[in-house]
Amino acid sequence: MNILLIGGTGSLMNQMIIKLRKEGHRVYLLTGEQFGTSSYAKVFERYDFSYDNSSLNEIFESVSPDVTLFLGAYDSNFSWQEKERDSVQYISSLMNLLTAYASVRQGRFVYLSSEEVYRGNYEEDITEDVTACGEGFRGMALVQAEYLCNNFREIQELDIVVLRLDHLYGIPKDRSQLDGLCGSMCVKALEQGYLLANPNITHSLLYESDAVEFIYQFMNNRETGYSLYHISSSTPVTELQIGKILCRMIGNNTELVEANELGEYRKVLSNQRFISEFGAAVCHPPEDGIQRVASYILKHKEAFIQEEEKKRFGGRLIHRFGWFFKACVPFIENMACFIPFFMLNNRTVDSRYFSRLDFYLLYVLLFAVVYGQHQAIFSAVLAVCGYLFRQMYTRSGFEVMLDYTTYVWMAQLFILGLVVGYMRDQIRAIRTEGAEVQKNLGRQLRDIKDINSSNVRVKDVLERQVIDQKDSIGKLYSITSTLDQYTPEEVLFYAVEILSKILRSPDVAIYTVYNSDYARLFSSSSDVARKLGNSIRYPEMGELYECLKERKVYINRQMDERYPLMANAIYDKEEMNMIVMVWGIPWERMTLGQANLLVVISYLIQNAMLRASRYMAALEEQRYVEDTQILEPEAFSALVTAYQKAKRKNLTVCTLLQIQTESEDYEQIGKVLMKNLRQTDYLGTMRDGKMYVLLANTLRNEADIVISRFAGAGIQSRIVERIEE
Repeated sequence: MNILLIGGTGSLMNQMIIKLRKEGHRVYLLTGEQFGTSSYAKVFERYDFSYDNSSLNEIFESVSPDVTLFLGAYDSNFSWQEKERDSVQYISSLMNLLTAYASVRQGRFVYLSSEEVYRGNYEEDITEDVTACGEGFRGMALVQAEYLCNNFREIQELDIVVLRLDHLYGIPKDRSQLDGLCGSMCVKALEQGYLLANPNITHSLLYESDAVEFIYQFMNNRETGYSLYHISSSTPVTELQIGKILCRMIGNNTELVEANELGEYRKVLSNQRFISEFGAAVCHPPEDGIQRVASYILKHKEAFIQEEEKKRFGGRLIHRFGWFFKACVPFIENMACFIPFFMLNNRTVDSRYFSRLDFYLLYVLLFAVVYGQHQAIFSAVLAVCGYLFRQMYTRSGFEVMLDYTTYVWMAQLFILGLVVGYMRDQIRAIRTEGAEVQKNLGRQLRDIKDINSSNVRVKDVLERQVIDQKDSIGKLYSITSTLDQYTPEEVLFYAVEILSKILRSPDVAIYTVYNSDYARLFSSSSDVARKLGNSIRYPEMGELYECLKERKVYINRQMDERYPLMANAIYDKEEMNMIVMVWGIPWERMTLGQANLLVVISYLIQNAMLRASRYMAALEEQRYVEDTQILEPEAFSALVTAYQKAKRKNLTVCTLLQIQTESEDYEQIGKVLMKNLRQTDYLGTMRDGKMYVLLANTLRNEADIVISRFAGAGIQSRIVERIEE
C-alpha cells in the first residue's frame, strides 16, 4: 500500500515508518515544516511543506495514498506552549489537510487523538459512546478536531476514522521529550530525592510500541465498522503503583511519599470495540514499560538532570550572563594566540634569517581574516603593546616614543588590519545577502511552480470544457436561450430547471425581492430548495447577506445547514431583484469556477427576464381593467395556466380561489380583496364572468387562512382545481 504519514519528528513517527517499511509498504512523509531540518527514518519520498502550503492538493494527488495517517495530538510540530495560538493553528492545519484529502477522495484518513478529550472522574471504563468534553485549550482543540473529522466524514461521505490513544508513553531521548507520565515522575524523583504519588489517581498506560502495532493492525484492515476507536491497554494503574516501580528502579534510598490531597480521579479508556473487531493484544504491560523508561533515564542522567545546574548560584549566573561569556570568547582566544606570536617575535628579532619577518603583522592579518575589523583592531593594540615592550629592552620609553619609525610601523599595522578586516566583513555581508536573495528566489520559484500547477489545472479544465461542451459558453447560451420560447409568465419557472441542469444540482430556488427586508419564493425545484420557507427576511442572514450586498457569490464554506451552499443576487441597476439559491452541490464543486458559472447564468436569465418585463410593460394597458389591479380574462388565464403547468412539474405551489358574489361591481370588490392579498398574489376575471384569486406559493391548508380573511370582509370564496371555461 501507499501510506502517507503526516507529522513532526519523534519516536512515534520513526517507529511507524520502520514498522511500515518492514511490512513492505511504500511510505511517504509530509513533515509539516518548510525547511526540513528535522531527521526522520528513511522513507520512499519526503515532502517538506507546512500545513498551510497551497501544494497540499498536489501532494495528495501525487501520492494517491491508500491510507493517510495524521499524528494529530502527537504531532511534534505543535509545542502547545502558547496554547491559544497553537489551538487555532492546529484546527486550521487539520482543516487544510482534510480539504486536500477531500479533493482527492482516495483511501482512508486516520487521525490520532488522545484521552485529553475527556475530563473529570469516570468510575467505569470510558467507551466510545461517552460524549467528549476537553479541558483547557488543548483539550478543547482536540475535541474540535474530532468534530471536524466527523463533519467531513458525514457531509463529504469520506472514509475518516479517529483513533484515541490512552496515556501514550515511550522512552524519551532528552528532557524536551518528557511528555509522558512515567518519564516526568522518574526525573522528578532523581532531582528531588523523593517522589510524590497519589493512590487515588488511576490511569491506563499505553506503551509506544504497542500503539504502533495497534495502529498498523487497524491500517491493514480494509473494512471498519465504526468511525471512532479507543486504543488502550485497559489495565488500570495508580500513581502510587507507578511510583513504587520507579523508586525500586532508581534505588539510592529514594523515598515514596503518598499524597491524598485530591479526591478520586479515574480515567481509563475501554478498548473492547477495537479488540473485538481487530483482535490485537498488548505486548508490554505497564510494569515492563515503566522499567524500560526508568532504565534509559538512569543511563542518560546528563540529558535529563542538566537543568538542575540552574538552581545553583553558578548555574543561574551562567544562565543570565551566558551571552556575555560567548561574546568574550573571541577576545580571550585573541589574547591566547598573542602569547606564542610575542614569543616568536622575540626569538627572531636578532636572527640573521628571520629578522625581517614581522610576526605581529601576520598575527593581525590572521584575526582580521577570521573575525573581521573588531578583532583586527584588538589584535593590533596587543601587537603594539608587545612591540613597545620589546623595544624597551634596549631603549627607554621616552626614546621609543620619539622614534618616528614606531609610528610608521603602528600606522601600517592598523591600516593593513582595518583594510583586511573591512574586506572580510564586506565579503561576509555579500555572502549573507546572497544567501538571503537565494532564499527569496527559492521561495519565488516555489510560488511560480504553484502558480504553474494552478494554471495547468485551469488549462485542463478549459480543455475538458471545449471537448465535452458541458460548461462551454456556447452550450450555456444555447440552454439559457430556450427561455425565449416561453411566455413572459413562465420565464422564472423554467429558469429554475435550467439552473438545475447547468449546475447539476437538484435543489435550486429563486426568490423575488419586493422591498428592502423581505423576499418571496417564486419557484423551486425540490422540497430541499424550499426549506427556508415562502418568505425570508434576507438582511438577517449574516454572511450570506453581506456577500449579496457586495454583489459577490456566497459560498457556504462553513457548511452551515441554515443557508444554501451557494447563492447569488440579480440586480437591476442598484436594486436587488432576485436571489438565486443552490443547495445540492458536492464540496469539491464549491469552487471559484462554479461561482463564476452561477454569475454568468444569472446574467443570462436576467436578460430573458428583462425582455419579458418590457413585453409585459408594453401590454400594461391591455392586461388590466382600467384604473384597477384586476387582470383581464386573457391575461389572467395565461397566468393561471403558467402556474398550473409549473405546479405539475413541481416547480411551485399555488392555490386558485373563486370569488362567490352576485355583485357585478368588480371594481369595488377588487379594492376590498387587494387589501387582504400579498404583493405576490393575483386578482383577475375569466371568460365565465367570475372573479378569481391566484395565491402564489400557497398550499390548500394555507389558503384556508385567506378564505377566512375574505369572509371577515364579507366576501365568500372557495378553492377550485381548474378554471371552468
